[in-house]
Amino acid sequence: MSDDVSRETPAATVEAEPVAAEEIFGSRLAVARQFTAALAEQGEERGLIGPLELPRLWTRHVLNSAIIAPFFSGRVADIGSGAGLPGLVLAIARPDVEWVLVEPMERRVQWLAEQVRELELDNVEVVRARAEDWSRGPVMDAVTARAVSALRTLLPLTAPLVRDGGELVLLKGANAQNEIAAAQKQLRKFSVVDARVEIVGEGILTEPTRVLRGTIRR
Repeated sequence: MSDDVSRETPAATVEAEPVAAEEIFGSRLAVARQFTAALAEQGEERGLIGPLELPRLWTRHVLNSAIIAPFFSGRVADIGSGAGLPGLVLAIARPDVEWVLVEPMERRVQWLAEQVRELELDNVEVVRARAEDWSRGPVMDAVTARAVSALRTLLPLTAPLVRDGGELVLLKGANAQNEIAAAQKQLRKFSVVDARVEIVGEGILTEPTRVLRGTIRR
């Protein structure tokens, strides 16, 4: 690597917007651009993303989150929202769905609240709390989470928030199927049936998204 390249600023390494962004976001693309630009500009400084994520910000993070938007309806909670991946991205893509972003860290909650205001998202509630301290009961039509923990430790944080007949829609990595196998006891305990892994975005994204889905049947 040359000295010139090594001295590039983070802004110079931000990934160009992929063609797939327009297909996925449609009329909401301008809002998605605004969010992605803000995350690229402030994310590393505020401890939301690492510097190595900038060259893949769209493909690995924004579009990876947005591609699952069609799975949701009604009222959805995002556990451990962090930088807003996937919760804010999904709220941008699906303004017809009500989103509750649950995040315990104050600086991340501040970021989320700022983005809700700046992006004028009237379908988002930001809640500063740990998922295990949720007190509203099983009122959600679905719960999602991304890069939080393995399924067997994630289930106690997500399933109790979902109503009977609702769904878990969890973004996972290549080990997702093994996570299901390792969590059979917890799946039974938390009344999750039809747990499965779906691959989403093939032919659209360069890196398709793995989604672990399961229905709550109490």
